[in-house]
Amino acid sequence: MAVIAIQAQGAMGAGMGRRLTQRGATVLTHLGGRSAASASRAAEAGMRDATPADMAGADIILSVLPPAEARACAAWLAPALAAAPRKPVYVDCNAISPETAKEVAAIIAPTGAPFVDGGIIGGPPREDGYTPVLYVAGEAAGRLAPLGEHGLDVRVTPGPIGAASALKMSYAGITKGLVALSSAMMLAATRGGAAEGLRTELERSQPQLLAWFHRMVPPMYDKAYRWIGEMEEIADFTGPEAAAIYQAIARFYEGMAADNAGPRERTAALKAFLQDRK
Repeated sequence: MAVIAIQAQGAMGAGMGRRLTQRGATVLTHLGGRSAASASRAAEAGMRDATPADMAGADIILSVLPPAEARACAAWLAPALAAAPRKPVYVDCNAISPETAKEVAAIIAPTGAPFVDGGIIGGPPREDGYTPVLYVAGEAAGRLAPLGEHGLDVRVTPGPIGAASALKMSYAGITKGLVALSSAMMLAATRGGAAEGLRTELERSQPQLLAWFHRMVPPMYDKAYRWIGEMEEIADFTGPEAAAIYQAIARFYEGMAADNAGPRERTAALKAFLQDRK
């Protein structure tokens, strides 16, 4: 039976934990300092509360956190990893740039634990069988077979540490960037009195694109706060060619997150634009 440690217990971490426990793995996590909601998600997923030393005794450690917490998680676990007689594989699954992934790898390196660069594409595993893809890169990527044996979709992408993060950044830059651009234009059209006209034109000339907006924009409302840091990482990844674009998108998601937590005026406008008119 594989022992997998996952930090932390957000929707993705708990979803992965549930899938792994359902397929026979033991899943550990550390609940110290976490919210009641996190503890509840962990319990429902069958994840067991553990100390850092317990987690360092696992076969594999998955770091599944907001981008800004990636370095801190590695530094927090480093002493336990250094003391562990048998080293687990440490996998950073966070939405971070290749350079940040290399910084995290540098924190883990002195502990002797193998490091794998990872990037998750897709939403949390669901009960209907849906599974996101965990792309991984690095010399130790082949040691993640137990994740596949226990229900996760793990795919090795060729290249050194940073290659999987680069793939994640590129994909998210396209998909979440397009969500931001389309949402900004729907809001602008609404303010300008052209919402109905824009929607009619999209129905006429871009029906597939409009269908994509229907599917991809609404889930953004509750996730915008999590995408701010990811867009900032993408800005670092793209460099001067597009950094300003993704910094602006980060600010857009910052505004959407504030709106969703308060007046919900932008959310209401987007819902009205996308509502079914049949």
